[in-house]
Amino acid sequence: MTPVTHIDINKAELNKLIEHPINESIVILNFLKFKEKMENDIVSGEVAYKEYMKQAYPFFQKASAEILFFGRPQQMLIGPQDEILWDKVLVVKYASSTDFINMIQAEGYPSKLREKGLQDSRLISCSS
Repeated sequence: MTPVTHIDINKAELNKLIEHPINESIVILNFLKFKEKMENDIVSGEVAYKEYMKQAYPFFQKASAEILFFGRPQQMLIGPQDEILWDKVLVVKYASSTDFINMIQAEGYPSKLREKGLQDSRLISCSS
């Protein structure tokens, strides 16, 4: 059986996020699993994702997003030891859910490049 993967945003959940209070910040937690090789078999998914981050950075700046962490998980301290860790974890803080939504819907935002590099992902919105 082929494992289920998740790359595209869930529209129903995005609509719920729209209802988040506009004056409250949110943190988006990204778990990323890269493709080993992309369709053209020249570059890896990780290389494509680095290019996505480079192209997305101006959008992050315009949204006043703050990258809190971008790195590789090291060890499973609590949880199944045989579970495969994600390749990277990205944690980004936005002043509001509106800033995040406007960013990902902005003209020119490189979402297709993000999708090309990923084999699987999780995008989790968090608030205090």
